[in-house]
Amino acid sequence: MRSNYIGGTWTPSVNDAGIDVVNPATEAVIDRVPAGAAADVTAAAQAARAAFAAWSVTAPAERAAYLAAARDLLAERADTVAAAISADMGAPLAFARRVQVGTPLAVLGTFIDLLSSYDFGGDRVGNSLIVREPAGVVGAITPWNYPLHQIVAKVGAALAAGCTVVLKPTEVAPAAAYELADIFAATGLPPGVFNLVSGTGPVVGEAIAAHPDVDLISFTGSTRAGRRVAEVAAAAPKRVTLELGGKSASVILPGADLAKAVKAGVASAFANAGQTCNALTRMLVPLDDYDEAVAMAAAEAERFVPGDPMAEGTRIGPLASAAQRDRVIGYIEKGLGEGARAAAGGPRRPDGLTTGYYVTPTVLADVTPGMVVAREEIFGPVLSMLAFSTESEAIQIANGTAYGLAAGVWSADQEHAVAVARRLRAGQVEINGGAFNPAAPFGGRGQSGYGRELGVHGFEEFLEVKSLQF
Repeated sequence: MRSNYIGGTWTPSVNDAGIDVVNPATEAVIDRVPAGAAADVTAAAQAARAAFAAWSVTAPAERAAYLAAARDLLAERADTVAAAISADMGAPLAFARRVQVGTPLAVLGTFIDLLSSYDFGGDRVGNSLIVREPAGVVGAITPWNYPLHQIVAKVGAALAAGCTVVLKPTEVAPAAAYELADIFAATGLPPGVFNLVSGTGPVVGEAIAAHPDVDLISFTGSTRAGRRVAEVAAAAPKRVTLELGGKSASVILPGADLAKAVKAGVASAFANAGQTCNALTRMLVPLDDYDEAVAMAAAEAERFVPGDPMAEGTRIGPLASAAQRDRVIGYIEKGLGEGARAAAGGPRRPDGLTTGYYVTPTVLADVTPGMVVAREEIFGPVLSMLAFSTESEAIQIANGTAYGLAAGVWSADQEHAVAVARRLRAGQVEINGGAFNPAAPFGGRGQSGYGRELGVHGFEEFLEVKSLQF
């Protein structure tokens, strides 16, 4: 069984119990991690607190050097890390290398660059100097769908800001977290600056959120779990940032390139087997184009053939766990029961696959805004297609969920697309398929959470503002 990483050393948990890590493609147990206890969190938080005094006053250039060393080592080990991610959460190997590892590499680069230019010295406002300083010990709690990226988005920013970290990675797909801990150890990062405690959310996650030596919580996961983290942290009280779920809409306006928009929309909904919080899982199409768009989407879905994530050419792998597979199949069944139609796929195992947590990529047509599949996050390879008659109706449908994480707009007129995008209640909007930007702020509103990650906005989540009066 693996250990925790506390104070610069691999430390066995005080709890002898462990958690099996299962390969979702083979259903075989491939690893075992500690089912950590509150005492492990205390040890890690105390180590982080002890390290904070020195780390918080290191020069930005020194912090950048550690992050650059970590980035370079991650780049050297990219194939190994990608294979580990494929094995424990099911991402196809090429996707794991390009996105699951490639994106964290880019994110680390943005924080390294930021440290070369960010002004910690402050601004003058009247007789005051407004300065920013490290917030303290950060508790980072991360999910299984992008198990390295979600860590780097938090830990990279926190370390760059001068904070120390106690990380609780996902117990479902923990390999990437252990790879990153090895990398930080190899860089010579001072003991206690980065700590890892394995375990479940109700035990280790809540202990981190409640611990008096933890000053700030950064959480990514489900809305339900996010509410609990915020509730526990509020008793302290302490700052919390939450990056939660989404039910994002892709709005295809009349006159847009329909074929391109539909193809991109299907790819967004099915990427990472649909286990992406900002996936565009609702496609809104003008009524006059609806039948053609459904046919296009169904044909495109057939190109996403589930298979072994380690095999060359596999485009979509299994869901990360049996529980997630069952959840997704349940949602497809709910949609069909409410009157939706499976234009592609359905609630069944893909043909030819007898083992693994696979779900057939599904396009649900004839979906209406009140259906469960149009309102709740499914987190699987399921696209819901809705028709609209007017632009105002499209905006109303797009904004008609409790979430507000992401959206997309397609139009032949970019200026008009931007005007529509401004009316969508979402933290980020893709215009005509605009690419993800690792230096831009990422986060949502409503039940998608609050606070931001990435770029200068995400970096400043880990700083406190202080005014000095003269």
